Amino acid sequence: MATDDRTTVKTYVPRYQKEKWTEHADKLEMSQSEFVRTMVQAGRCDFDVPSIDSRVVDADESPESNDDDFRERILALLDREDVLDWDELIEHLIDDIEDDVDAALGQLQDDNLVRYSGREGGYIRTSNE
Repeated sequence: MATDDRTTVKTYVPRYQKEKWTEHADKLEMSQSEFVRTMVQAGRCDFDVPSIDSRVVDADESPESNDDDFRERILALLDREDVLDWDELIEHLIDDIEDDVDAALGQLQDDNLVRYSGREGGYIRTSNE
């Protein structure tokens, strides 16, 4: 199997656990998918996991909207990288979004809610068929 082949892993956890994982992922400036992959590997391989430090927003400060969350992500990136030009900033933000979209589409396909249609040239809802 090629190293760039991807597959979906699906799990069900209690809501409180997902909330804790989400909070921890946010502190580490990771997408949820990246966080779960990292934690599983950390448990298997005993490798370094990025540390939580003062560059990360305090967990008690929950953003009031997606706009605030997005602003915090940008600030956290700039704190971590010091200087990013426009393209570098976009690249970092897109990487997180691509992982999230990939995971969500995989789950939607597993749940048979969407499928890829070559004829239509993209993803479609299975309920529209």
